[in-house]
Amino acid sequence: MRKIIASLFVSLDGVAEAPDTWHFPYFNDEMGNAVGAAMAESDAMLLGRVQYQQFAAYWPSSEDEFAGFMNNQKKYVVTNTLTEATWNNTEIISGDVLGGLQALKNSEGKDIAVTGSLTLVRSLLTAGLLDQLQLFVHPIVLGKGARWFDDLDTVELRLASAQTFSTGVIHQTYTQAS
Repeated sequence: MRKIIASLFVSLDGVAEAPDTWHFPYFNDEMGNAVGAAMAESDAMLLGRVQYQQFAAYWPSSEDEFAGFMNNQKKYVVTNTLTEATWNNTEIISGDVLGGLQALKNSEGKDIAVTGSLTLVRSLLTAGLLDQLQLFVHPIVLGKGARWFDDLDTVELRLASAQTFSTGVIHQTYTQAS
């Protein structure tokens, strides 16, 4: 069975919104290796509608070193509002989303990576469909912005591993407690 694994860049106060505005001073080879290892274990991305639209607006015309990977990777977007996905290699999961996600987990392949997509991560946690949550906790307090745990009911997690990077970022990996 495939695993759904979410990775989030978060501040000490849990903010995961707009990491592109605060995350990069903390990115180094250690974090790059951790992110790269997770990418190597997956062969698909799972995105919420908002994250999908942001990525689809940027990556197809990007000349960034990761553009080839992002554009060629299999992508699934969870949405009940989009009817068409125009970004290369993208399928829409709608209607019975939980059933569709369970079928995806039961299909052949490697892990399925979730990047960002806070609403989706919360839904996966609540439904018990998220197999692993990777938090890259940055030593910064932002004081405002969407936190990854906003509007989330109680979910018990088990710490599977933790690693501190030289920048002060702590890479925490959690699994469902039950």
